[in-house]
Amino acid sequence: MAQEYTTTIELRFSDLDAFNHVNSAVYFTYLETARLKLFGAPFRELMAQGIFIVVASASCEFKVPITLEDTLEVAVQVARIGGASFDLEYRLHNGSGKTFATAKTTMVCFDNRLKTAVSVPAGIKAMA
Repeated sequence: MAQEYTTTIELRFSDLDAFNHVNSAVYFTYLETARLKLFGAPFRELMAQGIFIVVASASCEFKVPITLEDTLEVAVQVARIGGASFDLEYRLHNGSGKTFATAKTTMVCFDNRLKTAVSVPAGIKAMA
């Protein structure tokens, strides 16, 4: 079973839309924040070697609106490893059973020097 990483996200008034719940576009910022907390150091090491991990696709299924009064946690795990890509699955929740949304990103490993996709690094494979 894949390792799951959970982080708390601080909600900001600026995240809200005219209906007083988190704007749908902001959810993708929350995914990015969780991803960077999970992969921060490994991503920086890979970038120093010229290997970038880029988002190839992103989707989100909205279930219940997030309001400023809610607690928000994002759980993320490596769900699939391919040749040069891997999928991350996310669950945005309140830590007490309420799921606000589920999401998925497909990440591609890209050698910026060679301008081509490369194999998923062993460190990422180990997280699956």
